[in-house]
Amino acid sequence: MDTPFSTLIRTASHEQHAEAESTTFMSDLLGGALGVDAYARYTEQLWFVYRALEGTAGPLASSPVTAPFIRPELFRLPEIERDLAHLRGENWRARLSALPATQAYADRVAECAQSWPGGYVAHHYTRYLGDLSGGQVIRDKAEKAWGFTRKGDGVRFYVFEGIENPAAFKRSYRELLDGVRVDELEKQRIVGECKLAFALNTDVFKALGEEFSSAA
Repeated sequence: MDTPFSTLIRTASHEQHAEAESTTFMSDLLGGALGVDAYARYTEQLWFVYRALEGTAGPLASSPVTAPFIRPELFRLPEIERDLAHLRGENWRARLSALPATQAYADRVAECAQSWPGGYVAHHYTRYLGDLSGGQVIRDKAEKAWGFTRKGDGVRFYVFEGIENPAAFKRSYRELLDGVRVDELEKQRIVGECKLAFALNTDVFKALGEEFSSAA
């Protein structure tokens, strides 16, 4: 294959990526039509997805396919929990609930982690590269809209303390994708799972949009 796999996976999923970014919920959240409660509810949903993504990472560190991607500096769950304590209070766990769309998303991530390393890579890519890119737009909007301390509590999910140069890190991550140890057929399967990952994420946004439609 002449086209680098990182390029293939990005271009093949462009349509699904664009759809996720343009959902009503995300547009309203970033446009200031929704309040901090909607942002907190979204952060709650992220907790379930990242628990599935990171809670299963241990055994994957020994797989030749996934091992290069298991990078502790990417882990987000502790930061999400710190944000939720700030947003919802010390008893945030008692109020935590997953939307059905979120549960479906988390279940698929966990399924891939347990039985399909290539599928896990697809979900890893869509989440963490998104956090390092478009996620920074969300952080900036949240800081300005609700007065969070820059890169402080409430937006720590989007702050990668262990990554000094995000641009360089993303380049190295794409190089890992280009060298992923699978054959061409498996690469196509990974691309398909990447598309599904964006679709599952879009479903979460749509569900949140329905929940907060009266607030917009």
